[in-house]
Amino acid sequence: MEELNTNDTKITPQEENEVQNGQSLNDMLQELRILLQGAQVLTAFLIVLPFNQGFDKIHDFEKWVFIATFICSVASLIFFSAPAAHHRLIQPLIHRITFKVFATRMIVVGLVFLSFALILATQLVVWQVLDAIASVVVTALVAGIILFVWWLFPIFLRKKV
Repeated sequence: MEELNTNDTKITPQEENEVQNGQSLNDMLQELRILLQGAQVLTAFLIVLPFNQGFDKIHDFEKWVFIATFICSVASLIFFSAPAAHHRLIQPLIHRITFKVFATRMIVVGLVFLSFALILATQLVVWQVLDAIASVVVTALVAGIILFVWWLFPIFLRKKV
């Protein structure tokens, strides 16, 4: 696919078409509001977790899973908030298409990190409530649901249209 170069950002014709055909900035902001709230709640939960009694009694492996979950959750917040920071720093917004493509890419990267954070958080919770085997099964189920609903199904619909 041929790429256009707009303000030093390579934009495919498909991305430019999506931006021009109804991909409004307001729609993107509404999506970000939903994603940011979910990532913020998860991160807040993870921030207080180590300070609770009994956290020091969890298995060392679970502590590493916790760290990975926390890093993924914080990374999702960073990528979800990047468009707002970028937008504020480059006021007035001159290259709207370039910004929308940048924001879309940041949202997708944030979704990758949020996907891993949710999967790892599931593993942490189920391990504590049940056991290691159940945590693997439930985590695999949640991972499969996220993979299908957030990633494969939208790609399938996009190719079908």
